[in-house]
Amino acid sequence: MKTILKQIALLFIFCLFTNCNTTGGQYLGDGENNGNAYSIGDNVMSEKLKMLSEAYSMQNTDELVKHYDTDFLGENGVETTRKWLESMDSISMKPYVIIPVKLQGDPDTKVLAWSKEERHYKNGSYEKLDLMEFFNFNKDGKVDAFKQWKSIDSSNFGKSYGGKFIGKGENEYSGRPLVFSDRNEVAIIEKLIRDYNDMNVDEFANSFADISVLNDYEGKVIKIKKKDMAGLFSDYKSVNWVPYAIVPLKIYNTDAASGVQVMSKETRVFKNGKVWEKELFEIFYFDLDGKIASMTQFARDF
Repeated sequence: MKTILKQIALLFIFCLFTNCNTTGGQYLGDGENNGNAYSIGDNVMSEKLKMLSEAYSMQNTDELVKHYDTDFLGENGVETTRKWLESMDSISMKPYVIIPVKLQGDPDTKVLAWSKEERHYKNGSYEKLDLMEFFNFNKDGKVDAFKQWKSIDSSNFGKSYGGKFIGKGENEYSGRPLVFSDRNEVAIIEKLIRDYNDMNVDEFANSFADISVLNDYEGKVIKIKKKDMAGLFSDYKSVNWVPYAIVPLKIYNTDAASGVQVMSKETRVFKNGKVWEKELFEIFYFDLDGKIASMTQFARDF
């Protein structure tokens, strides 16, 4: 007993002089845990994460999903996971840092993991990533929340930016790469196409700015007010606009204005029986309010 008490006393003295803390950091988000500190969590959750990464690397969907909460996976989560894993010849997740932490007042364990990951897809694509990931293990030891941050290796076939903006004359943006824009432009264009095919004038016009500029494939420049767009459909019996691709882009490190490239086929049947049919390449320019301010069109006959 004296030996045990002596060891405890020595540990206390060691912590006293070396600032041995059992908690640290602080949660600054909203909610009742605001201001609470973190402590090192149960290492069992670290072992669970290693088992999860092994099942993931083995592309063993049935074993992998055992580590996830069923509500988190959702109705189609298992098959979606299986389909994604089976799209690759191989995948490897190799954690090199695993830190389990607990937040005061929270029964869950948050596991922070740094890992190297390589993905060899069956279609020939390749990804090499350095990942920082957050896994929330609930009281049942199941993952019910997940977030990922990534650094993309230069050997990847695909990147989040590329190309080069040149412009028609030298300007402050010349030489910058292009990045994907994500201000809901794809959904807006998809709705625009549906409204166009329905010849729903009011809904179609709603996607445009109050005054927009249409540059058609014949070189005509038409300034049109939103309230006057009804005239666009006046000669048509029916229309059918079928997109092939929708690509929203913007110049790197500029304001939120963007240009959306749309490749498509369009058929217009006129009331007089004439049929107009072309393949189109169009660029829709979105202003800072998320409205289409102009459109430039190129076309070819079948």
